[in-house]
Amino acid sequence: MKHEKTLIVAGILGAFAATAHAQSSVTLYGTLDAGLIYTNNQAGHSNWQQGSGSVSDTYFGLRGSEDLGNGLHAIFTLESGFNLNNGSLKENNTLFNRQAYVGLQSNQYGTVTLGRQYDSMVDYLAPLSAAGSGFGNNLAGHPFDNDNLDNSFSVKNSVKYASPNFAGLQFGGLYGFSNEANGFADNRAWSAGASYKNGPLNVAAAYLQLNNSGSNNTNGAISAGAGGAAQLAAQTQRTYGVGANYTYGPATVGLVYTHSQLDNLQSANVGGTFINGISGTNLHLDNYEVNGRYALTPALSLAAAYTFTDGKVSGSNGDGSPKWHTVSLQGDYSLSKRTDVYLEGVYQHASGELGNFGANVAAINTLTPSSTQNQTAVAVGLRHRF
Repeated sequence: MKHEKTLIVAGILGAFAATAHAQSSVTLYGTLDAGLIYTNNQAGHSNWQQGSGSVSDTYFGLRGSEDLGNGLHAIFTLESGFNLNNGSLKENNTLFNRQAYVGLQSNQYGTVTLGRQYDSMVDYLAPLSAAGSGFGNNLAGHPFDNDNLDNSFSVKNSVKYASPNFAGLQFGGLYGFSNEANGFADNRAWSAGASYKNGPLNVAAAYLQLNNSGSNNTNGAISAGAGGAAQLAAQTQRTYGVGANYTYGPATVGLVYTHSQLDNLQSANVGGTFINGISGTNLHLDNYEVNGRYALTPALSLAAAYTFTDGKVSGSNGDGSPKWHTVSLQGDYSLSKRTDVYLEGVYQHASGELGNFGANVAAINTLTPSSTQNQTAVAVGLRHRF
């Protein structure tokens, strides 16, 4: 009898353990993107290089969920971006440099998360752009990724809300704390956005504001400078945008407009080239993008995008009207559901002046700037998702 009771208790405990395991999950996921890039002019010289993340960022992540009952889940995400060529982290001394957050998700009321996260420009508007959608990502980003549609940086110390899906409508917002005593607004961030999808139509709008992102408060909401950080830092940055795309059979076409107003620039990192002595300069940029994608077969697709960026420079370092025309073309062939190969070409033409800094030069996103007004890059690569 004692032996039978022991077996019954063991069976009950085993059942509870199996149930608890079934209600919790942890998923390993990521993307690996590597290839060869030819650039006709980088600082005055042509360049053949092995590239990591020409189309999609290279990263791995852990995503977990625990069912708490009544439609409530505890969730977490940890994501680390890195260079596939040499294994180095995207941001020095920071393992989870893309996202690191924990939160609660309610089927009825939405999701609240805390940690390092992407802003509303990335969440709602970026999927409608060539860079954020994945088929033109990174090389097709707008100059300096001034609107963060290519998710160059994420926001630290942030609290974020994302609504449930209300018949195609979703909305949310984020606030990133400065974490500084007697400096509440010193290096803080906030954003809000919304999207609506109804059949083939998808529209979105978003807003992002950064305060003193280049300050000495390195524990604030935004890191500025090297990888995993904002390429441009200013005393105040206000960015907003709207976009729409429409799918008809195998074709998708989209339009995106963004405006970035950076007042009193503090630092700039253009493809690894740092520009100093720019304090007192104001830079306002309007980006007008049209993009499209066509699936020739279930495995083969073509994509194209054109962006006109109209800039204004003013302040103590002179006035100017820099402009950039960026064109990208891409062919992608899927070897399987997870693995594809791609060929992409990007051309950029720059014009106008950067105030007292001289003539504007071409600078395709993620690459070292050209020494002239033109720059061409061609990338061929292999991408694997897991």
